[in-house]
Amino acid sequence: MSRKPPFISPQPLRWLLLFTSILLIAGFFTPMLTLTKLMVVSHSFSIMTGIEQLWLEGHIVLFFVVACFSVLLPLAKIILLFNLLHPNTNNPQHRKKLLHLMHEYGRWAMLDVMVVAVLIVTVKLGALASIEIHPGLYLFGAAVLLIMIITHQVVATLEYDEHSSQTTF
Repeated sequence: MSRKPPFISPQPLRWLLLFTSILLIAGFFTPMLTLTKLMVVSHSFSIMTGIEQLWLEGHIVLFFVVACFSVLLPLAKIILLFNLLHPNTNNPQHRKKLLHLMHEYGRWAMLDVMVVAVLIVTVKLGALASIEIHPGLYLFGAAVLLIMIITHQVVATLEYDEHSSQTTF
């Protein structure tokens, strides 16, 4: 029984990953939310300005949690995906090591989205505050979803390639 080839070939995945990288970086810096307290005080912030504010207010643990899971880990996953999609990455042991790293990271894949969701729910529950969503949230969300889709396709491609190379006629 032969396995179906992956849906997307590596070259278009590289371009999609480049586009996703641009979306992610734009999502970091584009305003994501505006918080309005008592209909008088409004604060707009992006992921980066939110992280900066956590640092300035002395919330060091929260600063590191949000910075790691919303910025560093998505960037690390993109770098890992670029390495896996690089045409010169033919060493099977190197690919297995990178895939292992990807699976380890997969456990934390949705934590960055959860951080934003918890923030929104917390603010929505406040009787004295309202929230307005801006394009940064959509850019960041689209980038996270595309990273998940690309990861699935990269794993399918590598598994197909590995299975094809092991099959002898």
